[in-house]
Parts: sequence; C-alpha cells; structure tokens
Amino acid sequence: MKNFERILQQQQLFFNENKTKPISFRKSQLIQLKKVLKENINDLNKAIYEDFRKSEFETYATELSMIFHEIDMALKNLDSWSKKIRVKTDLANFPAVSYLYPEPLGTVLVIGAWNYPYQLSILPAVMALAAGNNVVIKPSELAANTSKVMAKIINSSFDPAVLFVAEGGIEETTFLLNQKFDLIFYTGSSNVGKIVMKAASQNLTPVVLELGGKSPCFVMEDAQIEMAAQRITWSKFLNGGQTCVAPDYILVKKEVREKLVEAIKKQITQQLGHDPSASEAYVNIINERHFDRLISLVDSNKIIFGGENDRNKKYLAPTLLFPSSFSDKVMEDEIFGPLLPIIEFDNLEEVIQMVKSKPRPLALYVFTNSKKYSKKILLEISFGGGAINDTIMHLTNAHLPFGGVGNSGMGNYHGKFGFDTFTHYKSILHKTTLFEPPIKYPPYKSWKLKLIKLLMG
Repeated sequence: MKNFERILQQQQLFFNENKTKPISFRKSQLIQLKKVLKENINDLNKAIYEDFRKSEFETYATELSMIFHEIDMALKNLDSWSKKIRVKTDLANFPAVSYLYPEPLGTVLVIGAWNYPYQLSILPAVMALAAGNNVVIKPSELAANTSKVMAKIINSSFDPAVLFVAEGGIEETTFLLNQKFDLIFYTGSSNVGKIVMKAASQNLTPVVLELGGKSPCFVMEDAQIEMAAQRITWSKFLNGGQTCVAPDYILVKKEVREKLVEAIKKQITQQLGHDPSASEAYVNIINERHFDRLISLVDSNKIIFGGENDRNKKYLAPTLLFPSSFSDKVMEDEIFGPLLPIIEFDNLEEVIQMVKSKPRPLALYVFTNSKKYSKKILLEISFGGGAINDTIMHLTNAHLPFGGVGNSGMGNYHGKFGFDTFTHYKSILHKTTLFEPPIKYPPYKSWKLKLIKLLMG
C-alpha cells in the first residue's frame, strides 16, 4: 500500500510540474505504449489463453486491435483536439472574445474488468494519456495472468509518475478508491459501481461508470432470419457470453420464433462445431464461482439446445432456453454467460412496456426491415447504445460514444468522446482594455435597465 501511496504522490507532483501537458510528451507516451504492446504480443496472447483459453485471433480482434486503433486515432487528431475552441460572445460582453481551453484533469484511476482485460484496462488509459493525465491502472485480479503481464510490460517500460499498473484484490482496490484522484473510471458490475461511486464521493472525485444490464434483442416478423441468427449467435457466445453488450435475451415475434430458434441452433454448430469445448473460438468461464452462478440460473425443463457443462474445465455449452418469461430467475439480472433465454410475443407495445419496467440496459438490438418498428423501439426505450440489424459492432466505431445510462452507467468514451471524458474545458472570456461601457456600474439609471433588457432579454 505504501508503494501505491508513493506512486500517487509522484504522479501528482509530476502533473503539477506541467510535464504531461505538452502535446509532444503525450504523443511519445502513446507511441511507447503501442510499441511495447506489439513487442510483447506473444506474452499477452499466452497470458490471456491461460486465463480464458482465448485464441490469438480473438485476442487481437476484440482487444488489441481496438487499443491500437484508439492510439492511432489519438496520434492523428491530438493536435486539433487540444486546440482552444473559439465560441460566440454575447452582446453584454462586447467587445470581447470567448473560447474553451482544454486541459487535463490530473491523476486518473482506471479500474478495468476481467472479461476483456486488455481492452477494458488499457483503452481508457490511452485516452487519459492523450488528454495529458497521469494514470494508475488497476486490472481485475480475477484474470490473474493478464493482470500480471500488463504490470510487467507497462511498469518496466514507463515512468510510474506517468503510467503505472497496480495489482491486487479487494484490499488494494479499496485503498486506491480512498485516495484523492481527479477522476475514477470504472468498468464492471452495477453493484460494485455503487461502491466505487460512494467511495469517490468522500473526495468529491468525479466518476465514469461503465456498467452492464440486460440488453434485449428484438427480432420482428419481417427480419432476415438467417442473417439475424448468424449475428446474434456470434455476438452472444463471443467470449463465452462474457460480454457486457452481448444480447442478454431475445424477444421474438411469435410467428417467426420457431424459424429463428432452428436458425440459431444451426449457427451454433456452424460457428463452434458439434463440440464447442474443442473450438478455439469458444472460451472458458472465468472461474468456478461464476460457473456455479450460471448453472444456478438454468431451468433444465427449458433447455432446448446445449446445457452440457464441466465444472473442472469451467465449460458451459451455448444454451438456449425456451419458453422463457420475464419472471424466470435467469431474467432477474445480467446473465454474463452463454445462456440465451428466448421470449416470444404477440404485442409489441406490451413487450416494450415490460422492457421499460426494468433498469435501463447498456445495449439494445432490433432486427427488422421496418422503419416503423425500429423507430418505435428506439424512441420509446432508453439504453446506452445499440444497432439495427446487427449486434455489439457499434462499440467498434470510435466515432460513436460508448457508455450506459441509468443503472447501465454514466459517462462515455471512445475516440474524441474519450478525450473529452478525461479533459476539462475551461471557459475563458477575453475582454478588451480599450474602453469600458458604463452600463453595469452604479449609479443605476432607468435607461441602463432598458438597455440591459434589450441586450439580455
């Protein structure tokens, strides 16, 4: 703990000496980060395989590529993002100029999640560094090997006064949360998010919370069923279902339910083989505790596909549950695993009201060719982000902000939105000294009041 305290003091001193603010310094840190990650890519692949049995392909596609893309985007745009922004000046302040002056917040704590340990720990740190902050990364201890390799690679390559990886469990995280940071960025569950927010409030530290929730996937009767099944299957069982924006459950129009179910069964076999446990595209459940939690959610009477499991191997097969309902245990909280409840419906209005009665989800998906259906669903249900006729791919577009709303989170990042999250925009009014209008000064006159009303409404 003393080591963490000392490093935090170093970071605060380094920041107060304005060493992180030059654009050239920020770029050098981003270039160094990309360099060391690429140089150690074999170690990164080995560590994540030991934690999840995740393939090299999936590690690059869902983790490292997104980090590299954000670094490249920041390097390309950092000069323009960091410029002061000229804004209009009202008549009451004429003659003057007004602008927004972007500045880094200071020392930032990034608490990563275990399900995408590289992406969700390092990607926020990329934008924090780009904005000119110092960063402490606290990876999840549940993915022990990836946490260890991140600490080894980063701590041996960076001045800890700029970027440092702090390893540990609940005790270490609690200690860090009780320190005075200038922003805490947390990715994880809603329950822990409440703990983070409560701890941050003691120091009036602002927070960004990237949480989760039960993300619905609507499939309407006019959807292209085969393509819907292909995209739903891939996204739901990617990373063993341990993806915060995965479709949590399906809401399918009754007349196409049977066709959709058969198409999803076919896609599971096509994508993952007859034995998904042997597929390099199917990862393990993170630990026994989460495995037991998932098994407890399964109603064996509703398994229509899958259900095979092996606790020793932390393996749970892609499993379809039907007929499911909103009252099922599996529908109480975010599943975060390879269980897919399927709820059929007749009345769209009724099912929209059911979704709205629950906490606001992180994502929502609609498969339809009807503008009427998509407009109604998108207009009436509040959620973080989503897609029409696709799933999860919206988060790969750095021109779209990624984040939740309500119980699914607060704040967002990716691309310029990430830079803005770690930046404070100072409001500056630059007034002329050539003359000073007398209107605001006593003695007050009726003509001055009339002029104020004219100028300010």
